[in-house]
Amino acid sequence: MFEQLKVQVRSDFGTQRCTRLRRAGLVPAVLYGQKKPNVHLAVPAHELEAIVRHGGRMVRLTGDIEEEALIKEVQWDTWGVHILHVDFTRVSAKDRVRVTVPLHLRGEAPGSREGGVVEHLLHTLELECEAGEVPEEIHVVINELHVGGAITVGQLPLPKSAVPLVDKDTVVARCVVPAEVPEAEEAVAAPAEKEPELIRRREKEEEEEE
Repeated sequence: MFEQLKVQVRSDFGTQRCTRLRRAGLVPAVLYGQKKPNVHLAVPAHELEAIVRHGGRMVRLTGDIEEEALIKEVQWDTWGVHILHVDFTRVSAKDRVRVTVPLHLRGEAPGSREGGVVEHLLHTLELECEAGEVPEEIHVVINELHVGGAITVGQLPLPKSAVPLVDKDTVVARCVVPAEVPEAEEAVAAPAEKEPELIRRREKEEEEEE
């Protein structure tokens, strides 16, 4: 799925120029790949951040250029709030790409009503698929997950062209009976009055010596 993103070609470089771009609400970017010249771009920050936070990976660049691209690398500020720079790599819909996709649990596990607890063990999945079929996220439906059951990578609803890059038997989520927490052993407390008694005794002895 390609998200549309309007871009500008830029010819000014350097730290100061990039700072001015960011102040103007733009993110400096570079488009490369397919043995074509690199193109330096300026991208609207709010549009790019919305795509990235939504899990988008594939973009159709419009405006000064017309290209389909993969968001290859994103550089965030120290606090992870604003994007400082982004790298795009050229792709076509049939090109095979490697991406990491978030996994989200959906539904209610019957095992929860049976006394079990659902454990979400794998939160992202690295896979290879055609660029035009890159999913923003993968839903892991747990409506049939009972106590003792598990959902593996091989059971996930992946795009037709997708090949997971981890073992298909890797457990994504499971429902287990929570371990019983043993009762804490009662701590043997020291006599509360011991120290005060010693203090009083010492004070009495000092008075007799005087």
